[in-house]
Amino acid sequence: MIKKIFMLMTGFMFVIGITQMSFAEEVVEEIEIEDQVAAEALNNYNAEGSLFDQITSLEQEKVVMQLEKERAQLDLELERLNAEKMKIQMELETISGRAEQQQQELEAAKAQLEAQTEQLRRKMEQPEEYVEQPRPKQEAGSVSTKYRLLNVIGVGNQLQATIEEVSTGQNKRIAVGKELDGYVVKSISLNDGIIFEKDGVSENLNIGK
Repeated sequence: MIKKIFMLMTGFMFVIGITQMSFAEEVVEEIEIEDQVAAEALNNYNAEGSLFDQITSLEQEKVVMQLEKERAQLDLELERLNAEKMKIQMELETISGRAEQQQQELEAAKAQLEAQTEQLRRKMEQPEEYVEQPRPKQEAGSVSTKYRLLNVIGVGNQLQATIEEVSTGQNKRIAVGKELDGYVVKSISLNDGIIFEKDGVSENLNIGK
């Protein structure tokens, strides 16, 4: 009896095992079919024109527009900085030029004062050398009668002189080589003043004359 029962149970378990194996094979086969269908669907999927593609394109356009906006702002800022740089450079050059001109004028005034001081010292030591001699009569219209030397400014070979027209009080600035009433300026110096020349005749114009 026990042997029959054992044989029946063994047969029953064998049937159950075969049934489970068949069911498992069917499940595996269904999974493989689903995987194949999914793979084919993925391969055949075209994203162009889809909602996802449209959203992606809009996001990219927004990023590009933002970058272009920031670049334009940077360009404007760069132009502003360059303009400020040029303005500061021009101001520095102007200040430098004014300072150099003022320095030259100060040096010329200092040299002129030293020359006048030296002349006065020699005049006090040897007054007989500076006794005013009768001046030759100047012809009418000469520069020595029409103009008065006010000052000499500049350094080295860059000296210029300021003269005043006696009749009108008008000031003029002249330099070596310039022409005045037919006279040519031959030289300008702190000690000798201005030397004019016309038709081979020279005339001298000193400060105070």
